[in-house]
Amino acid sequence: MTATTTTPVSTAPVPAVRRPSARLRAWSTRAPLLPALIFMIAVTQLPFVATLVISFFDWNALYPDARRFTGFDNYHQVLTDADLRHSVGTTVLLTAAVVIASLVLGLALALLLDRRFRGRGVVRTLLIAPFLVVPVAAALLWKHVLYNPEYGLFNGLLHYVGGPQPDWISNTPLLAVEASLVWQWTPFMMLILLAGLQSRDPEQIEAARVDGASDWQIFRHLTLPHLRRYLELGALLGSIYIVQNFDAVFTITSGGLGTANLPYTVYQSFYQAHENGLASAAGVLVVIGSLVIATLALRVVSSLFREEVSRA
Repeated sequence: MTATTTTPVSTAPVPAVRRPSARLRAWSTRAPLLPALIFMIAVTQLPFVATLVISFFDWNALYPDARRFTGFDNYHQVLTDADLRHSVGTTVLLTAAVVIASLVLGLALALLLDRRFRGRGVVRTLLIAPFLVVPVAAALLWKHVLYNPEYGLFNGLLHYVGGPQPDWISNTPLLAVEASLVWQWTPFMMLILLAGLQSRDPEQIEAARVDGASDWQIFRHLTLPHLRRYLELGALLGSIYIVQNFDAVFTITSGGLGTANLPYTVYQSFYQAHENGLASAAGVLVVIGSLVIATLALRVVSSLFREEVSRA
């Protein structure tokens, strides 16, 4: 018989593995983002804080030694000055007209692209192209290629049919700026609304057709309510960008003929009149208005995500 030997089992306590705390794990995941956060604060928040401080001073760059603290006087002047009030009204009118027209045209184009037809991919690419054009280049295109009274395309077509030869920018300056912005922002609205159309439940649409609903009834009672959130999102995002638009106004009309919006007025106050305090106050008001609109846009986006999650 072969004797079997047994190895004695060690009864020494095993040292416990020390796990990192939850706070340490959280910091380890956030640490790679700190450089980007610091950079964003340095290039966005610190200049805004400086602008906010300057807005409380009567500060003309031509007379730096005469600057003095005035409190909210600059804001009072922005809200009560006739020219500045007019620029605020122009900003509201320009934003509302461009957003509404872009949404209507974008919805029409989205309904067209939601149908299947030959060459739909090419048509979609061509319709998106205006949104990809640099804003200054788009404004120059409209000013010289389309609006020019001597060699512009619009007057060329009117001359071909024997029509009048108007000076579009001089006769309808604000409409000229709005048309260029509508041309550029309609593809953006189209993409948002097309995404909404393609997220519809096809079985619901088919059931409505089986029940005898017409295309108009389907659009009114099914499609339009479904697109409400997407319409709100397009309107809010468009408003954020268009209320800050400077390129089209500066390039097409140079702020003349009653087209100066609030961003252009800020530019005039800062770079031409050298009124740093007044320009800073107007700029702060623009930022506050943009933040309000952006907050509403984020709420709409979050509600869209919640709806998609609930459907899934």
